[in-house]
This record gives sequence, C-alpha cells and structure tokens, in this order.
Amino acid sequence: MSQNHCPLCSAKSLYPIQCKQRLYHRCEHCGLVHLEPVQRLSEAGEKAIYDDHQNEVDDPGYRRFLSRAFDEVLKHKPVPAKGLDFGCGPGPALVAMAREAGYEMAQYDKYFHPDEAVLDRQYDFITSTEVVEHLAEPLPILDQLWSMLAPGGLLVLQTKRVLDDERFRSWHYRNDPTHITFFAETSFNWLGQRWGSIPEYPHGDVVCFVKPVSG
Repeated sequence: MSQNHCPLCSAKSLYPIQCKQRLYHRCEHCGLVHLEPVQRLSEAGEKAIYDDHQNEVDDPGYRRFLSRAFDEVLKHKPVPAKGLDFGCGPGPALVAMAREAGYEMAQYDKYFHPDEAVLDRQYDFITSTEVVEHLAEPLPILDQLWSMLAPGGLLVLQTKRVLDDERFRSWHYRNDPTHITFFAETSFNWLGQRWGSIPEYPHGDVVCFVKPVSG
C-alpha cells in the first residue's frame, strides 16, 4: 500500500517518479523523495548489506570522506566538547577521529552499537554520516537528535542531496537498495524552519544546524 503523505513534512502533495522497477514519490512541499514502502528491504536484508561494507577505522580514504563532516565539528565546537555519532556503523571511524582530537565521544548504531542509554543524554554536537538516506520515517529520529542537543549545540548530517527529477533517475546514489529517503536542500530548509535554525551547506553532501541558545 502506497504511503499517501511525505514522511518528513506530512504533506499529501506527492507525485511519482518511476525508475525502472522502482517507484519513488516526491513531495511538492519539501522536496523529499522516498521509495515506495512495499519495495523496501526487510531489516534482515538491510543488515546483510551493511555487514558487507568495508569501512575500516584506520582507512585513510574513509577518514578523508568523514572529514567533511568532522571538520565542521572542529570549526564550530572546539575541545572540550561532548559528542555523539549516530549511526556509526560497524567501523566507527569518526568516533575514533573525534577521540584522537580530544573530544568525549559516544556512539550509537541500530545494528552494531545498540546502546540506547546514549540516547538519553545531552550533547554539544551530534554527527550522522550516511544515515538519513536509510530512514523510512526520518522526522521522529531527527527531532529526537535535535532534542538531545544542548543549547548552542551542533547537528552535522552528511548525505548526498537530491536535485531535479531527471538527474534523480540516473543518479548512482539511489542504486544502493538500502537508500530509501533522499533529502533536497528544500527538505533541510524545511527542517531549519521547524527548529528555528538556518542550515549551513559547507559541502554538497553536508548540512549543519546550530541549536538556538534560547531553544
């Protein structure tokens, strides 16, 4: 059964984007694109693909990739500060990078580090790299992360942003079967309005939000 509303902003103004055997829906209000729910993998199928990933903590290339997000932490939140990497995966390289730089760092991953106690704490910054594109219902999770930030805290999300429909159809990023939700800049701007935070876009696949001190 099709989802008749946007899983981010709840608008019902959706239109279909057919990509061979896969059907997506795009929200006319916030620009989010999501895969038809019945075409999503099971949790077991999803984890089997994650188990196949080769993301090693000490891999220089992987660290360079993550540095696009971590550099924003260095810029906005100097040591000492307490952070969380949400969706750290089996090889939590960003956690290691942050600890090496002197930060107090926690980690969480639904499959590989499922310690939910860390979700009941408050942080100066939260990073989430290559995670939001896997979320079937992104808003409750993103709102939860926002609530875990201390006033003045930083949320850094790393995910490739969807552009126009034509480029989406030929986009390599959507070929990963675990990628089911795609954010546009408009989607992040919608979140910024919800949270009272103007998003910053330091890279094509990184967006940052600073929590208002009064929020």
